[in-house]
Amino acid sequence: MWWWYTSSFRWPELNLSLLWSNFRWPALDLSYWSVESVIQWNLSLVDDVVWALITGLESIALVALLCYFFICCGLKTESAQQKKSKKTDRRSNFGKRFLSSCMEFQSPTSRPTRSDVILNHHPPFPIIHRFLLPPPPLLPSPSTVLLPIPFNQSLFFTMDNQRSISLLQFMVDEGLLPSAAEEDKRKNVIRKLKQVVSSWVKKVACLHQLPEHQIAVTSATVITYGSYGLGVHNSGSDIDALCVAPFFASIAEDFFVVLHDMLKRRPEVSYIHCVKSAKVPLMRFKFEGVSIDLPYARLNVLYVPENVDILNPFFTRNIDDTSWKSLSGVRANKYILHLVPNIEKFQCMLRCLKLWAKRRGVYGTLLGYLGGVHMTVLAAYVLLRHPDATLNALIMNFFQTFAFWPWPTPVMLQEGMFTVIDAIETRSFMPIFLPSSRYEYCHTNITKSTFFRIRSEFLRGHDMTKDILKPDFLWDNVFEPFPYSKRYSQFVKIYLSSPDHYALAEWVGWVKSRFRGLLVHLEVTQGFCDPNPTEYVDREKTEPNVVFYWGLQPNKKNFLDIDSVKGEFMKIIKNGYEGSPGKMEMSILLGSQLPN
Repeated sequence: MWWWYTSSFRWPELNLSLLWSNFRWPALDLSYWSVESVIQWNLSLVDDVVWALITGLESIALVALLCYFFICCGLKTESAQQKKSKKTDRRSNFGKRFLSSCMEFQSPTSRPTRSDVILNHHPPFPIIHRFLLPPPPLLPSPSTVLLPIPFNQSLFFTMDNQRSISLLQFMVDEGLLPSAAEEDKRKNVIRKLKQVVSSWVKKVACLHQLPEHQIAVTSATVITYGSYGLGVHNSGSDIDALCVAPFFASIAEDFFVVLHDMLKRRPEVSYIHCVKSAKVPLMRFKFEGVSIDLPYARLNVLYVPENVDILNPFFTRNIDDTSWKSLSGVRANKYILHLVPNIEKFQCMLRCLKLWAKRRGVYGTLLGYLGGVHMTVLAAYVLLRHPDATLNALIMNFFQTFAFWPWPTPVMLQEGMFTVIDAIETRSFMPIFLPSSRYEYCHTNITKSTFFRIRSEFLRGHDMTKDILKPDFLWDNVFEPFPYSKRYSQFVKIYLSSPDHYALAEWVGWVKSRFRGLLVHLEVTQGFCDPNPTEYVDREKTEPNVVFYWGLQPNKKNFLDIDSVKGEFMKIIKNGYEGSPGKMEMSILLGSQLPN
């Protein structure tokens, strides 16, 4: 039975040099033991030593011999110890402490018993015997025991479901779900736009003098993506539509000139302008009052079917870089819809998150914040890891995940699918991978200031939603608009104007594409700048205008030469602008000077 006992007991290594230098042998007071008990105990101890040597447990035999030697020394010096009781008591205490530290063992609370030998008192060291079981662990006193609070699982699920239902009602109240009439209008707009594109590609084929049989079979199409392609658009959102055409239709002449003129002549189209210098060149216009962003991609085929599979390598082989970038949004949409386990739950979640980002002022790629594609990837990341969660639980997990995300660690929907990292994107504050292609990031304009704002809003959302049993919880508080006038005491006012609304839309789009340079310049001089993405209108001015108000760092004493900043930024926006540039004014306002 020795092996059973030693397996449950941790035997330390004995430091014999410490024993000889710090222990004096007449240190154990055995006056309270009976002679008969000591003799019988010694006989059993000798038996233990022999047994340990036979079984090969030399360390246990050594401990038993030491204990036997201590007892013998204690019996010989019993009379001397009685004369010096005070001194021997102190030494006895030392011996007890020493042996207890060597053995790392606590004596049992009851008197040890071995066959018919009963000790009148506890020995100053543990009894080692092959038949002696280790003592039970000491239990804490009743005053120190912490009783767990009973978990009411039904209450937890009830509160979770109530929050999910209230969030769905909040979406309806805020108009996030488009009506049937609006859906029919958008479908009609897309149908008419496809007809225009089909007529355009035939015209371009004739201009390029293609053979008659090729003109007869050539075709182009329009593919929707973005919020409309994902099914998360609302009544006021625009439509992202990609024009896909054959190889012979160029972007510079055929798309930005021929198609632009055809659309401009149609009565349903208004406010059309070209954004050629963007990362993804496109045309912006309104078709029957619906805003449309129309980039362009051409494939190395003659015939583009209406339901073309962009994920098929046959259609994407040997395409130019501009077309590849234009196709990235469509490919990302298709991959995400294929990956997410529940499309309806994903759509509800993404609608809520986009509204939250707009209300809190952290939505808008050109202003250095998150765009639609970024919110889509982040929402899909959470849903893939919590496929069975309710809508409320998904929102909670979203805030918890990205409030404590170890940025700049990139976010990717499928772990291990990327092996090469772009050197430019490694310097990004919040790198997010597109799921559709290797080595491709969601392009971001995030700066130091906007990164701080986004992280702050993630933390705020987590703090407000983490307590599922909070009695006074309201979704209105989570989606409350950001209080710019209360948070900042100084603002940079950026006033843009043009003679007419058509020129203003083109001028504002161009200036916004250069806003990141202005934002970085203000960060260098002021340390922090919060670019409010909301576009305001100065009602006191008669000319068409758009106004931006950017919050500056509170309690910043550095003087900002706004005229110098305006002059440098004006040089940037005038460089490369096609057409007559509009007016731009910049000034510093106090919080009390903001319009209502």
